[in-house]
Amino acid sequence: MPLRLPVTVALAEAATELPAGPGWAYEPKFDGHRVCVICDADGAVHLQAGRSQRDVTAYFPDLAAAAESLPDGTVLDGEAVIYRAGVIDFTAVQQRALSKPARARHLASELTATYAAFDVLEAHGRDMRGKPYQERRRLLTALLEPLAPSLLQPVPMTEDVEEARVWMDALRAQGIEGIVAKRVRERYPAGRRSWVKVRHATAMDAVAVGFTGPASRPARLVVDVGGGRLLLSAPLGVAISRVLAQALEVVGGRGGVAWIRDGRQYRGLSKVLPVEVEMGTTRHPTVTVRRLRPDLG
Repeated sequence: MPLRLPVTVALAEAATELPAGPGWAYEPKFDGHRVCVICDADGAVHLQAGRSQRDVTAYFPDLAAAAESLPDGTVLDGEAVIYRAGVIDFTAVQQRALSKPARARHLASELTATYAAFDVLEAHGRDMRGKPYQERRRLLTALLEPLAPSLLQPVPMTEDVEEARVWMDALRAQGIEGIVAKRVRERYPAGRRSWVKVRHATAMDAVAVGFTGPASRPARLVVDVGGGRLLLSAPLGVAISRVLAQALEVVGGRGGVAWIRDGRQYRGLSKVLPVEVEMGTTRHPTVTVRRLRPDLG
């Protein structure tokens, strides 16, 4: 039977060390926008943002065109990435995902996206999620390798943890975020944190609930770091501020005025926005926003 849409994607649990031993496979974690590529039974192509399940077909017209070469009844899971001077540019791909469609088409002509595919969920109209990872991996390469050269490429994979550790260091300069470990005999864990993700930097997931400064150029974020504990972030970098301004128009929205515990005022968001932050270790807690993750919302 075909896969029921929209797709519920698998999730990963953060860890500080890669699991080792028999039965594990390792893939580089590409620093991009989680996207499911869907080529339905009639050959129509749709792109779905992974966690939010938002339709992002219009924002990645280059990938949608490339996906027309896939067999009907194919669903892939992976990351849309953009390279700039040989290095993955996360901000560029997020700007594409948050642009108006006309602007996204213009950006696609300047900086073409590529698709780092790491799983196949449907093939030839059949749901593959119940198959073990090892079998799905073989099917993924069988689907994509005949299309080369293509914007759609399978991510590298190894079952050697030492090789994965080498990748962790060697690929960092190219913008690889870390390594994801998967059990070779496990079925696709839709909606569950069964995969293991090890990142280079010490980071944590949080949600932004508000901002300071004008909506056209936000200055700081008010971040819930867990349990309703709100902290005001360090000043936002120019690139993050620009992406946040786009997100306020597309996925966030402005709410009413509110105050954090110390009495400082901020503008609330009508919808929380997932972010990735680093927590400072000084006596007074500090939060540095590394990136916005509207694709996780």
